[in-house]
Amino acid sequence: MKDINKKHSKTVGILTLGCKVNQYETTAMEELFRKSGYTVVDADDKADVYIINSCTVTHMSDKKSRQFLRRARRISPDAVIAVTGCYSQVAPDEVINIPEVDVIVGTKDKSRIVEILENAMPGEKLCRVEDIMQPMEFEEMHIEGASGKTRAYVKVQDGCNRFCSYCIIPYARGSIRSRSIDNIVDEVSRLAELGFKEIVLTGINVACYGQDVGAGGFLDAIKAVHSVDGIERIRMSSVEPDMLTDGFIQELSGLEKVCPHFHLSIQSGCNNTLSRMNRTYTTEKLKHIIGKLRESFGNVALTTDIIVGFPGETDEEFETTYEFLKEVKLFQMHIFKYSPRKGTPAATMAGQVDPHKKQERSERLISLSSANQNEFMEKMIGRAENVLFEQKTGENTYEGHTSNYVKVRTISDSDIEGSMQKVALNEVKGEYIHGIIIQENDIQ
Repeated sequence: MKDINKKHSKTVGILTLGCKVNQYETTAMEELFRKSGYTVVDADDKADVYIINSCTVTHMSDKKSRQFLRRARRISPDAVIAVTGCYSQVAPDEVINIPEVDVIVGTKDKSRIVEILENAMPGEKLCRVEDIMQPMEFEEMHIEGASGKTRAYVKVQDGCNRFCSYCIIPYARGSIRSRSIDNIVDEVSRLAELGFKEIVLTGINVACYGQDVGAGGFLDAIKAVHSVDGIERIRMSSVEPDMLTDGFIQELSGLEKVCPHFHLSIQSGCNNTLSRMNRTYTTEKLKHIIGKLRESFGNVALTTDIIVGFPGETDEEFETTYEFLKEVKLFQMHIFKYSPRKGTPAATMAGQVDPHKKQERSERLISLSSANQNEFMEKMIGRAENVLFEQKTGENTYEGHTSNYVKVRTISDSDIEGSMQKVALNEVKGEYIHGIIIQENDIQ
């Protein structure tokens, strides 16, 4: 391994795989490197240090990690290459023995990544993976971001105590740890000062926030962020449906900054399948929650993840799921073909489903999702919605999202990137609604 401390000018490239928590942690690590004098470059560029912030939800995630490691070594033969995250946490012996890897750090100690790399001995491999199942406190990492951006992710929680039968994440992230509300508010306030208008509260199981300390639940954290001046929108990452009680939904609907957009981690629409998955709700409960959200939030957009081909899923069970999803008509569905993860109960369950059958079921649900999404968007035609424009995509073309996370495109002669505009929605084109700005003025 090269001694990176001997370099006059040091560069680092970080590749991020997986969830919004990993994206947040990568941003925080980039800032740590910048403060230590490094220049952050694209992960495809030549660098002195490469880090892959890995995911291990599926075998494909592991494969992508190994592909990047080989490419990084080809681009920069003398670079220090490190792997952090869930893949290194659950398979440290496997990862450290990958020829291209010099250093591995698990899901803990990312806040010390610069120190760990710079103190590593040249010519030696270093494994810094600790037992994540031991009780721990939330590991603080901070982001300040760059001015001019519109949306920022803020990590408020780590870990999961659910142990769904298909999921490796509790073994990779450990038990629930919650960030203090004061630290959350401090970071959100800094982001607001930098011009960010939208905050996404993220975590491994975000709705479980506060359960480890017995005080100050997720609703309290949301209310605290809601009070920060300059923040106009609040979203949250994937939420376990059974956390959305009637009382929680009612209080949430009274907070005007909370967006009418919820990503529910549903996974299946069949009670038998949900039971084998070790999920804690029924389809009847799901229908109640979906109905309550639609009753409480105007024009709410509901999205979800669905696993097809879970062990033991018969044709009848899949049809039950299909009919359930056809009935509830969610805005978008992200469809995943079940992938066995070593170390999880589902990996050794009887009734593993044929890959061709998984593909057929996936295609049917993708088609249903596309139809539902188009129908939802068509119903928005003729409405006037506030759109937060996030980027310029052409000479006079801008893209952004409504509060319920529908993608919008418009044309403007002036620069509206980073501003909120009232837009008349008039035509669905693919995954976008095209509209005309009613009054080109930053809405405060």
